[in-house]
Amino acid sequence: MLSVSCADHIITMDLHAPQIQGFFDIPVDNLYAEPAVLIWIKENIPEWKNCIIVSPDAGGAKRVTSIADRLNVDFILIHKQRKKANEVDRMALIGDMTDRVAILVDDMADTCGTICHAADKLISAGATKVYAILTHSIFSGPAIQRINNACFEAVVVTNTIPQEEKMTHCPKFQVIVISVILAEVIRRIHHGESVSYLFNHVPL
Repeated sequence: MLSVSCADHIITMDLHAPQIQGFFDIPVDNLYAEPAVLIWIKENIPEWKNCIIVSPDAGGAKRVTSIADRLNVDFILIHKQRKKANEVDRMALIGDMTDRVAILVDDMADTCGTICHAADKLISAGATKVYAILTHSIFSGPAIQRINNACFEAVVVTNTIPQEEKMTHCPKFQVIVISVILAEVIRRIHHGESVSYLFNHVPL
């Protein structure tokens, strides 16, 4: 639909499946929220050097290992089994969380059953605090209520989806503004400059 509507270049962020880029016959730049996430962690979590980056499922392993490597901290995975879509049956924690700060990282959250279940699992495994950092926050159905009832210190989201209304219903929300990243990539493309710098850095 985007190609047929005469778009000649697509800029996106944290595609759920990077292979989506291959379906287009026009240029696609898939940016990453990771550089902005790293800055937020260092500026807002005093104990970040004693943290563990956590993926709520095996599919996010590459994402959490990249963040953990750049922070020089450990990471763990949560293995989950689903009964059906949006409903998790069981979770198994693979790693030791005792007396550590847990930072759950995911690209997308819909009904938030997975991350809330994961937060409970981490606390019961010995985590002192749990943060969640999400790129795309859909937050449908019972998501807001679940987050309000969960044990998060903060749920950090980007504004790839507008968050103003949701923030009024949940004091745990904090927003990473990514407009400067999109503005800079548009400027670079318009002037024929490289965009690869933005894959690992936030523009000054």
